[in-house]
Amino acid sequence: MTATYVLGIDLGTTNSVLAYARLEEEPSQVELLEIPQLTAASTVEHRLLLPSFLYIAPEHEAASGALDLPWEGRRRFAAGEYARRQGAEMPQRTVAAAKSWLCYSRVDRRQAILPYGAPAEVDKISPLAASQRYLEHLVAAWNARFPDAPAGRQLVVLTVPASFDAAARELTREAAIAAGLPVDLVLLEEPQAAVYSWLAARGDAWRRDLKAGHRLLVCDVGGGTTDLTLIDVAEDHGELELRRLAVGDHLLVGGDNMDLALAHRTAELFAAQGVKLNAWQSVALWHACRDAKEALLSGDAPPMHRVSVLGRGSKVIGGTVSVDVPRELAVELLVSGFFPDCALSDRPQRRRQSGFQEIGLPFEADPAITRHLAAFLSAHRDDGGGAVAPSHVLFNGGVFKTDLLRVGLLTTLGRWAPGGAAPQELPGQRDLDFAVARGAAYYGWTKQHGGMRIRGGTARSYYVGVETAGLAIPGAPRPLRALCVVPFGMEEGTAVDVPSGEIGLVLGEPANFRFFSSAVRPGDKPGDVLPEIDDDELAETDSLETMLEAGGAEAETYVPVKFQSRITELGVFELWCVSTASQQRWKLQFSIRHDAQDGTEA
Repeated sequence: MTATYVLGIDLGTTNSVLAYARLEEEPSQVELLEIPQLTAASTVEHRLLLPSFLYIAPEHEAASGALDLPWEGRRRFAAGEYARRQGAEMPQRTVAAAKSWLCYSRVDRRQAILPYGAPAEVDKISPLAASQRYLEHLVAAWNARFPDAPAGRQLVVLTVPASFDAAARELTREAAIAAGLPVDLVLLEEPQAAVYSWLAARGDAWRRDLKAGHRLLVCDVGGGTTDLTLIDVAEDHGELELRRLAVGDHLLVGGDNMDLALAHRTAELFAAQGVKLNAWQSVALWHACRDAKEALLSGDAPPMHRVSVLGRGSKVIGGTVSVDVPRELAVELLVSGFFPDCALSDRPQRRRQSGFQEIGLPFEADPAITRHLAAFLSAHRDDGGGAVAPSHVLFNGGVFKTDLLRVGLLTTLGRWAPGGAAPQELPGQRDLDFAVARGAAYYGWTKQHGGMRIRGGTARSYYVGVETAGLAIPGAPRPLRALCVVPFGMEEGTAVDVPSGEIGLVLGEPANFRFFSSAVRPGDKPGDVLPEIDDDELAETDSLETMLEAGGAEAETYVPVKFQSRITELGVFELWCVSTASQQRWKLQFSIRHDAQDGTEA
């Protein structure tokens, strides 16, 4: 069956979206799927956003049919708006931030650990399975709307953060395939998708906005995360082209942090009136402050915004408690706290308040997004050796719906620029909540019909750790060197033989490779060896494991190999061990599975 549609899916930390277009029509016809979902028990409504929350119901609620959907009955799980609301009433049964857990390599993302910290009676779920549940909901909603064009047979582009490493991308792909999406789905970085959305909206006019030599900063601040990307505008044979220059770290700070900060301050206003909120009311206040934030930071904001939560106790059943939040308070708290004026030399604070810290997601200790941005720009140098100065900015994410934050950030960037000139905001970006999904659908269309493509390749350089030879010393491991196996920007559909000395692998037992990546070493080439592991430049991620078996009759216990790296057309990273003594080769698999698997070719 030939694909009729291209589907662009934004699997977001806070909300998920599905956009689509007919492949035979112009890409300006990108539409958004209305997603049926529970908004209350036994109440189904259609919404454009599917909140990325999962409610795990107790058995009696599931048996009652309260979580039934048009395509499935007697469900134990509810994804979407009802799940988000249950986060206030039953947080111990509500999964949130599954996407951030999916890229957190310090936990086993296949283990049932969510909701994190839930009591034993709650049937937990893994980050991988939670992501699969969101995608299953989107697939079912699509199939119900377009039964003659099932999602598994369409062209699908699924977005991931630019900061996702190869293991997190593979996990995302696995969740998508298990949810019923096609095996040849394409992964696209979210900041690039935002740019594609802008290109679709601007049409040919984009060439008047950007010229060769310009440098674009994509600043994407969503509900739970911040993603930063730099894109260069270059000229090739008289034609403009876009080339991704750098990506930042996966920063766990965003609009949800701002809502929580405003909720804490508002709770103090309630306390000043003699109203002490209980735990349930505090979570409800957090959700109420999302609307308060958007209202108080808007261009026509009122001087006050009333925040109300349900009362408590028998005397106030059905009633509410309210407080007026001044606009000045919100502006001072949110702008100064999350987008403070700072110098380009400033860096995020890393110090923790205690030597003990609860195991959980690595949320940023410093919520100041401007300091994270200063560190990002300073980590990447221009031709003169100074920090990169963008000429243009493309904003994305719901946080930037307000002009106040966009203008303030542009002013800060202007103070950092060598000549003091603020970068220009690119015009025409629309629907910041939906831009990533729209851009993904447009990208899929351009793959079929041709059009402007962003040259990106891999967002990081990749390395394997190689143990040095030498005399053994009791209690001291041999030094580890990092061998570059994938350079920054390696294009899809290409392969490279990694120059190196012969590296010995043991046969008949698991061989382990420590695996590293870097977003700040774009100059490293395959075969380059770093004499030591610098934690400031290299981030360790999942190891690589394989069980190597001899292919011949001889009982070999050791084989010399070299590496070959390949980036598939779908953007999947493969690393092969190629024997220098025979025709055998072995593909190394990420050890994100409990049992290491290997693919052997004779």
